[in-house]
Amino acid sequence: MNSENNVVVSYATDADRATFFKKTYSHVAYAILAFMLVESILLRIVPMDWILAMMGGKFVWLFILGLFWLGSTLSDRLVFHPDRDKQYLGLGLYVLLQAIVFLPMIAMAVLYSGSEMIMQAAIITLFMFSGLTAVVFMTKTDFSFLRTAITIGGFVALGVIVVGAIFGFNLGLWFSVGMVVLASASILYQTSQIKDQFSTDQYVGASLQLFASIMLLFWYILRILMSRK
Repeated sequence: MNSENNVVVSYATDADRATFFKKTYSHVAYAILAFMLVESILLRIVPMDWILAMMGGKFVWLFILGLFWLGSTLSDRLVFHPDRDKQYLGLGLYVLLQAIVFLPMIAMAVLYSGSEMIMQAAIITLFMFSGLTAVVFMTKTDFSFLRTAITIGGFVALGVIVVGAIFGFNLGLWFSVGMVVLASASILYQTSQIKDQFSTDQYVGASLQLFASIMLLFWYILRILMSRK
């Protein structure tokens, strides 16, 4: 075991903190690059009929969402396992799950505008994530008070998504805006927790937490852009 395992980031030396944040955000970048690679492969090899079935079949989509939830739970456990190999397995599994869930919407975005709309959503997401991260580090505010609101909002959103999938109604623009707010609050909360509560060896787990919120933010920004077409 590494001697850094029990050192909380907020109590670590400046050098150890810098190393932790460098590793964390590097892993977030690697996860995003891996997502892009896997998504591009899926777009090439998955038949369009299958993608349309994912979009059109409500029970198929509910199955995919259920699989994603189970996989996400497993990934979250793996990334905090003492074994580093299992941590990377958890992060890799989560990237794959995100690529599968994103496949129908990315395919539709490509049909609408090629890569233009996806690039716009990616740039907006990047700027929002950078701004929210800067708020946490520059203001040194403890955003742990957001936890209850994020938890309740997440369960409400999940319920609305499931009901919408079953009965086939459009969740609308304002739901997407609300989810962007929820994802932004999650980034504030998780960045604050990583800065104050994580230990310096938990950079793989920290990167998964941030990657998940970034992908949630990207999803609903892309939905908002697509709703304008």
